[in-house]
Amino acid sequence: MSAVSNTRRSRATTEPWWIRVLLIGGALLFLAVFLLAPLAAVFAEAFRKGSEAYFAALKDPDAISAIKLTLIAAGISVPLNLVFGVAAAWAIAKFEFRGKQLLVTLIDLPFAVSPVIAGLIYVLMFGAQGLFGEWLYEHDIKILFAVPGIVLATLFVTFPFVARELIPLMQAQGTEEEEAAITLGASGFKTFWRVTLPNIKWGILYGVILCNARAMGEFGAVSVVSGHIRGLTNTMPLQVEILYNEYNFVAAFAVASLLAFLALVTLVIKSIAEWQLAKEIQALRSGYEETGPVYG
Repeated sequence: MSAVSNTRRSRATTEPWWIRVLLIGGALLFLAVFLLAPLAAVFAEAFRKGSEAYFAALKDPDAISAIKLTLIAAGISVPLNLVFGVAAAWAIAKFEFRGKQLLVTLIDLPFAVSPVIAGLIYVLMFGAQGLFGEWLYEHDIKILFAVPGIVLATLFVTFPFVARELIPLMQAQGTEEEEAAITLGASGFKTFWRVTLPNIKWGILYGVILCNARAMGEFGAVSVVSGHIRGLTNTMPLQVEILYNEYNFVAAFAVASLLAFLALVTLVIKSIAEWQLAKEIQALRSGYEETGPVYG
């Protein structure tokens, strides 16, 4: 009976070879035209005038400032989003409380709101005519057109990534292991450190990678709050825009190629984390099929 079922399933899901070749070829052609060719063009244009012009563009003080600011924004926002994401995922996956669905909805808010709107919200709050603008001016505190505003904008657009990767993973794991550890006398912190964290480490890495990639490449929200002050508030994406608008194409593509290189490195690490995460989820499903539900 099982062999017959497997044979029917195989016939139902196996297409003729020419359809498979057509689908795979079409997908590869699409990737080559719309992804690989533009990516290759970025590097080709960056090195069009030779390696000396390329590295000279990256050594420019404005470019160095943009690189540093991008790393600062990512270096602050990613750890904060990591702490928030783990805490939110743990609360949502392991506990029942009022407002749980509202919290899930709020986590998804940056996915629904345009980054430009997010930047405008901060302008309305911290601008000269904003809600807190007068108080900030009186106390000589600068948020807009300074590093704090850029960090806040980056935080807003990136905070769902870690939580959204961890919530389904932690829900699939259930609460039995944590309950067993607490029953045996482990404290809440030790239970998290020894039981929960090892089970979600690849999910955390995957979420951090996505969060970091978005933080380094964010344009819309940062553009609104930065003021485009050269050498001070321009991140790498903003620096690319300025250089391109000035027809300094080699410098613009040099900075863009650095972003593209970071994206490729991120993609490799993401693939490794995704593979490990898929293995963990498959192990959870296998355990579920053998022993039944682990939570209910």
